[in-house]
Amino acid sequence: MSMIRRTLLMSLGAASLMVGTAIAQTNEIKVGVIAPFSGPWARQGELMLKGAELAIDHINASGGIKSMGGAKLKLLTFDTSDSAEKAKNAAQRMVSQEPDLVAATGAWLSSFTLAVTEVTERAELPMTTLSYADQINTRGFKYIFQTSLHADAQAKAVLPAVLAVGERVGAKVKTAAILVDNTAAASGFAKPMREGALEKAGIKLVVDETFTPPLADATPLIQKVRSTKPDLLFLLPTAVSDDKLMIEKLSEFGMGQGKLPIVANGAHFGTPEVLRSVGPELMEGVMVSVGNWVVKGQEDILAQFKKKTGEPWMTQDSLSSYGDMWIFKEALEIAKKADRKAVADAIRSMDTTEGPAKFFPGGRIKWDETGRRVGANVVIVQWQKGVPVPVYPPETATHAPIWPKN
Repeated sequence: MSMIRRTLLMSLGAASLMVGTAIAQTNEIKVGVIAPFSGPWARQGELMLKGAELAIDHINASGGIKSMGGAKLKLLTFDTSDSAEKAKNAAQRMVSQEPDLVAATGAWLSSFTLAVTEVTERAELPMTTLSYADQINTRGFKYIFQTSLHADAQAKAVLPAVLAVGERVGAKVKTAAILVDNTAAASGFAKPMREGALEKAGIKLVVDETFTPPLADATPLIQKVRSTKPDLLFLLPTAVSDDKLMIEKLSEFGMGQGKLPIVANGAHFGTPEVLRSVGPELMEGVMVSVGNWVVKGQEDILAQFKKKTGEPWMTQDSLSSYGDMWIFKEALEIAKKADRKAVADAIRSMDTTEGPAKFFPGGRIKWDETGRRVGANVVIVQWQKGVPVPVYPPETATHAPIWPKN
């Protein structure tokens, strides 16, 4: 009898240990950020991470996933480094080494996102992205959710918005120039303007140049702009080092410092990095089209971000990854289990103007059949007195726009 009793007690102890382990595992749910943390785009990965970390702090401090007994989120990071091939390898490591990862956000550069999602789709891992490239959601994938307005739609939305800003101050745009790198998002952004949008608006394209980043010398490109004297320049690099080279060269050739209306695209053009490397004088008046930004009504989250990180403002990258964590939180509340497919189904089912919707332009989280966010909108920020401030749409702008005089 004593032997039976000992065996029974051992069995009960083992069962208790297994239950305890299961509960411990349930109380820690892994989500990820896959982004460049090394190489020329490392700063953007860092900003994404800072936003995600703040969200994890807020979610866990507010009680975690309530439908799962207060389970806490644990954030993991994966470095895409500096090429699409390395990004794909990082994604393969992510899905193989972390089988209990339930969702991820990434991978900043659209070329990287395209490579990463080939892997995450096969692994049925839900992934959110701010990347703009049109191709991201035209491949029939079911596990990728694009929170930003995609490149084609952004370009179509930005041109009339910029022209409207110009018209408010009496400016007329008859000619334009495009300088764009060959990455997926930048090329996608330029495509509709090249293929009729400018012509339809009565604007002649006088310079159209594509380059491979990073640039060694911006002189040949800027010389073409100087020789044609356009009324508007679409400046579309994706690396901060190229931002610096081109803005400085424009100034050197007498087209910077508010003399030529410049429209850039992507949050890298609104980072403190650019301010430190280029200076507020050269950045003054530069307009930047972005898929997300801190706007009127989001002052509290901005103040908390600045306090935690020491950053002077919150960029698109930080705000979007912050919002992505809240999307995962909401999905887990709906799914009530840490299961990739269940979380993906929950994300697809969302239609809300509350919770995570507050952190994205348009104020709604709902997805169409391709995984694009319904109602996504573009935000235009402008460098004014050393700070990139939202000037469009008017209802969420914190500052009035200015139009540089050429």
